[in-house]
Amino acid sequence: MKAIVVEQNGPPEHLRYQEVPEPCPGPDEVLVRTTLTSLNYADVQARRGGYEAGSPPPFIPGLDAVGVIEALGAGVEGLRVGQRVAVFTSGGSYAEKVLAKAVLTYPVPDELSDEAVSGLTALVTAYNTLTWAGRLQQNESVLVHAAAGGVGSLAVQMAKALGAGLVIGTVGHPAKAEFVRGLGADAVMGYEGFAERVLEQTQQKGVDLILDSVAGEVFSQGMRCLAPFGRLVVYGHASGQAGSFETRPLHRQSKAVIGYSSGHYRRNRPGLLRPTVEAVFALLRSGKIRLQVGARFPLEQAAQAHTLMESRQSTGKILLYP
Repeated sequence: MKAIVVEQNGPPEHLRYQEVPEPCPGPDEVLVRTTLTSLNYADVQARRGGYEAGSPPPFIPGLDAVGVIEALGAGVEGLRVGQRVAVFTSGGSYAEKVLAKAVLTYPVPDELSDEAVSGLTALVTAYNTLTWAGRLQQNESVLVHAAAGGVGSLAVQMAKALGAGLVIGTVGHPAKAEFVRGLGADAVMGYEGFAERVLEQTQQKGVDLILDSVAGEVFSQGMRCLAPFGRLVVYGHASGQAGSFETRPLHRQSKAVIGYSSGHYRRNRPGLLRPTVEAVFALLRSGKIRLQVGARFPLEQAAQAHTLMESRQSTGKILLYP
């Protein structure tokens, strides 16, 4: 079968489209013929060598896929050959066929298309940062960083669907602002001086919940506009820099800084993700949220897809088709 392989860490040119051995499902695994896979920024960082837990080259990148079950390993129950599923893959997802643990394999409802449920990592991350980690309550205000990206574009929609009040999005380029407003954001702004602008938008109260995938100075500014009793959820470090903050406001104003990683749940508590996937599928079926597809590439053009993601010019999810 064909797959994309990271031959060595570095630029997109190190992604190679080549023949690799077809995988065979082991106990409690399924083999899925891929119909599409999605890009996540974690794929870019893994290719660069930026994730401490990333695989050493050569490896197949990618976290999730949609496809049809071709074979079941020993002990798999509740799934069948020919069933359409979305999966978190055991290995990389940039391949014509992938393996997934049965516990991380989710049947796709008939009324949802493959593209509708693509980007499983982004869907789960957006929902869990708002709910599990962020503890969003009715009418609370939310600030979503990188609001035009894969997770951010979903988080803006989900926040509104889950009953948030004021929803603010930040973007890295003014051209993305209209896209984010179209998702339901009440206000959109750039990163420069955003803390002061958020305070202006909230009558100096600050926001109740911040979703931060950027870290660095963005995190530090976020702490300045986080309301008393507010939660700041960190789920990435796209800036490449760590954030820092003063601890005294945490106990003086009952603020909280919370970390979240869908990958950590996949590896250590995979069974806890199924209720989230079911909730997300229900939101998709209701029409309250929609996964925004910004670009589509054939699998062999994965390098071009990575280049687009790194350019910061894309919006929504980028998809690869075998």
